[in-house]
Amino acid sequence: MKITPLDIQHKVFDTQFRGYEKRQVDQFLEEVAETVESLTRENTALKEKMSSKDDELVNLKKTESTLTNTLMSTQTFVDQLKRGAERDAELVVKEAELKAEEILAQSRTDLMELRRMIADLRRQRALVLERLRSTLGAFHRLIEVEEHADPIPDVVEESAYNADQESLPEV
Repeated sequence: MKITPLDIQHKVFDTQFRGYEKRQVDQFLEEVAETVESLTRENTALKEKMSSKDDELVNLKKTESTLTNTLMSTQTFVDQLKRGAERDAELVVKEAELKAEEILAQSRTDLMELRRMIADLRRQRALVLERLRSTLGAFHRLIEVEEHADPIPDVVEESAYNADQESLPEV
């Protein structure tokens, strides 16, 4: 059973012979009633404050949960971005390596082609030089033959000229 300050104030005791002094009992009951009333108000205020703090705690826990979920989602997103960036970087590196190998292979092919062309040009140069040498040698021999040959006598030349003129029809 709960006693209120009003219950204390309105409590009436039976009087008996040789009982307590009524005025002291009434004064004490008045003080007890005031104290109980004060404690009841304080208790009510504390309960309201505790209820408010409980509501605040519930809201803070919800906020904490939301922040935790957001943080976890953000971390997951960052991890996915990081993995994606790493995959992209690996692809770029592999593409660069393949391109470099392709360029290197093409360069080697071009180098072999250039070496083959240089070898062909050297052979052609050697062939042209040999032909030129051969032609110059032939001309040199021809000049030597001409220089050592006997001059044709003028008489032979005149008689050949006359023979040519006689065989021509007259116009």
